Amino acid sequence: MLLFAGTIFSSAFLLFLVQPIIAKQILPWFGGSSMVWTICQVFFQTVLLAGYAYADALTRHLRPSRQAAVHLVLLTAALLSLPIVAHEAWKPQPDQDPTLIILGLLLFTIGLPYFLLSTTGPLIQSWCANVLHSKTVYRLFSLSNLASLLALVSYPFFIEPHAAILRQSQAWSLGFGVFVVFCSGAAYLFSRTQRVEEAHRPIHCVYPDDGEETPPSRTELLIWLSLAGMGTWLLLAISNHITQNIASIPFLWILPLAIYLITFVFCFEGEGWYRRKWYALPVAGLLGACAWGLQTSDVTLNIKLAIPLYLLGLFAGCMFLHGELAQMKPGTRHLTRYYLMISLGGALGGMLVGLAAPRLLPSHYELGAGLTLAALLATVVFVRDRARWMGRGAVVLAALCAAFLVQQIQHETQDVRQMRRNFYGALITKDAERRENQQPIRMLKHGVIVHGEQYLDPALRKEPTTYYGPGAGVGRALLALDQPNRRVGVIGLGAGTLAVYGREGDVFRFYEINPQVIELAHSEFSFLADSAAKIEMVTGDARLSMEREEPQSFDLLAVDAFSGDSIPVHLLTREAMAVYRRHLKPEGVIAFHVTNRFLELAPEVALLAREAGMTAVLIRDEAEEKPFDRSGWVLATRDARLLERPEIAGEAEPMKEIAGLEAWTDDFNNLFDVLR
Repeated sequence: MLLFAGTIFSSAFLLFLVQPIIAKQILPWFGGSSMVWTICQVFFQTVLLAGYAYADALTRHLRPSRQAAVHLVLLTAALLSLPIVAHEAWKPQPDQDPTLIILGLLLFTIGLPYFLLSTTGPLIQSWCANVLHSKTVYRLFSLSNLASLLALVSYPFFIEPHAAILRQSQAWSLGFGVFVVFCSGAAYLFSRTQRVEEAHRPIHCVYPDDGEETPPSRTELLIWLSLAGMGTWLLLAISNHITQNIASIPFLWILPLAIYLITFVFCFEGEGWYRRKWYALPVAGLLGACAWGLQTSDVTLNIKLAIPLYLLGLFAGCMFLHGELAQMKPGTRHLTRYYLMISLGGALGGMLVGLAAPRLLPSHYELGAGLTLAALLATVVFVRDRARWMGRGAVVLAALCAAFLVQQIQHETQDVRQMRRNFYGALITKDAERRENQQPIRMLKHGVIVHGEQYLDPALRKEPTTYYGPGAGVGRALLALDQPNRRVGVIGLGAGTLAVYGREGDVFRFYEINPQVIELAHSEFSFLADSAAKIEMVTGDARLSMEREEPQSFDLLAVDAFSGDSIPVHLLTREAMAVYRRHLKPEGVIAFHVTNRFLELAPEVALLAREAGMTAVLIRDEAEEKPFDRSGWVLATRDARLLERPEIAGEAEPMKEIAGLEAWTDDFNNLFDVLR
């Protein structure tokens, strides 16, 4: 039992540890988008399905000695694919679909090792049931989820802050070698104990509950699949919801996944953790509250309320789904089929949220739809078990969730001109009135964050608004750079507001990763068309594009590619600063947009500037008469004389230092250091 348990524990630990390691490796190549994690999750769920199908086929169609031999051959092949380091040839080109690139990259980088780790749970449990003739092997599933949980928790707290990405990959590869030793021992033990019986029976395995249970019906298979699929649906939909406007960092990816795994541990560890009568009302209340929160900005914009609410909702929902799933588990003869349906449901749920929703839904409506479907599934389960009053309650909950979803859609589409969605998020343009002066405006929103506003009054439409006004740091820098024929680079287009500072002879070169933003900036706003400067547009991740370009000799480079409070860290590293400096004139300025509710980015930018031999100052524009225009910008330059000009000197303020803060690199960065 210790050998089997050790094999399962090590495989599950490595299975979930590799997820943040590889995701963090490739995150900078795709603009720091939180969708990187979602697509990775789809890949992991799909490969898990393939692994469970392999385990099911292996145990059903091969004799024990053949099972062990085939598995050992594949383990040896997987060792040859190490270490797990993504090759730079996979860096995307501007016209390539990020989803397909990520899936291909993961397949060729970690595909075979991850596949074999995925097979371990059901395969080793099947072997254990044969060797020990024990009905308690389902507790090994709880052990595997506990190991996965420990891997996820250890990454942000013990691994990420202390080890560079390359070291993480090398250590993981060494751990995989240890797992191969454990698994080989388990295969040998299984093969040896079955060899004597093998010649005397046509059936390749004997289970402790043979003859005690009929095969699962199609209805049972479908319910297994649906319960597992809805769990994954809620996991990914809630993960997307809480990371959409916060930093796309492993910690905020890992927290929902850890909760998801905790529910598996509780539900499969043994009897007593899940009781339907204990959970029915709390689950209904929390899921209903989550659905209500989607249609009111009072919850959506209140992170201190929204994150706990949706994490509690995820816990309650998954406890119900996984608890019901655990109570339906079959005898060990059908163990691999049971796990196969669980993995198939997980893969389908992941595909619907990660692949289908961004292409079929104009905005983030999959969470509201998932809450409604979860309530409908509860209705089916309760009616099947003749729990009629619970079934009626589930119908009411489904109706409420559906009503709140309709309200969410109506709220988001009111006065909307255009709605777009792709890999990089959901975009909305709508007309409204500015609160402080009741002037009609047109705004561009990414999720719930405004990315640009323009007055509709022709007399005001050239006025820079939001974070780009003349009192903002970037506005002051552009006014201080009074020479003719300025060359300005801008990382992040938004509505194109900064183009209004362009004068005859100037060149404004915008870098924008999302082609839909470029389309809306041209079709819905006139900042670009009204500018006297020559406008150049570069599609693709700014840093990758700038790495491939010849030096641009910018007088000013504005780094403004953040989605609200979401930070693409690869634009704030030592290596990124070297790229910026290569494109900057000796006396040029880099303006970093550091407006953020949760992260104190200015000290990190100042540290990077100091390492690069530059002087940095912080400009805060409080804009008391225009509260929606408040901003914070850090200006960094090697020519300190520019910072002494009246447009800047009078507004510069010292930046507080953070003890122990280190300069971020591509290989090592930690957002915990700059949490407010």
